[in-house]
Amino acid sequence: MSGPLAGRRIVVTRPRHQSATLAGLIGEAGGAAILFPAIEIADPVDAGPARAVLARLESFDWAIFISANSAQRGLALLGRPWPGEVRAAAVGAGTRRLLNAYGVRDVIAPKGRSDSEALLAMAAFDAVRGRRVAIIRGEGGREVLRDALLARGAIVEYAPCYRRIRPQADPGPLLSAWARGEVHAVTVNSAEALSNLLAMVQAPGASHVRSTPLFVPHPRVAEQARDAGIARVVVAGPGDDEILSALVAYFAQGNEQP
Repeated sequence: MSGPLAGRRIVVTRPRHQSATLAGLIGEAGGAAILFPAIEIADPVDAGPARAVLARLESFDWAIFISANSAQRGLALLGRPWPGEVRAAAVGAGTRRLLNAYGVRDVIAPKGRSDSEALLAMAAFDAVRGRRVAIIRGEGGREVLRDALLARGAIVEYAPCYRRIRPQADPGPLLSAWARGEVHAVTVNSAEALSNLLAMVQAPGASHVRSTPLFVPHPRVAEQARDAGIARVVVAGPGDDEILSALVAYFAQGNEQP
């Protein structure tokens, strides 16, 4: 098949239910996606805390959605139309689009970067003293957003509506493809996904990961990837289109694996 990614096989580590769009874009560009989810999204151990926050959502000034999973899972737990008096924010444009598709209007999100720091830099969160903020997210994760909002005087509660777990998958076919020289790049969406991937492929496979071009969404993830010994890291951006563009640009420059 012709195209800018012709002959390239790209590992996509997103949760399986979120990998179709990127896999399709890679295919349209002439490449082939190797689906190897490094994170699986599961129900929270206890949905009670999230349900309790969402049941009184109208008492909050803001609801912040950390990811597409938080939008899907959080709105499912809400189980009713979005209360229009509650302002909604998303960490990234993709999550904002998903919220819009579910009928949540006037969602704000940072442009360019998609992380807590970018959201906190928005003018809407400069003066939040006394404001009540619900953060809809998964279990665990970074505390940057909550800590900064608390420091600015906000009243913050979490609604943990899912959890991320490491899949139980056979890495054999992927390792065989690597041994045949048929893996040309890897994409990961988070430091957690990278950590899981390295653990899932174990020692022999980890050396393959470290010697393969890695495409990540943020400089923070790139830094953690370099700390893990990965030689070639490309910051692509969080969106599927951005990842595709970075892949095409990288291979258009004649970059090859050693």
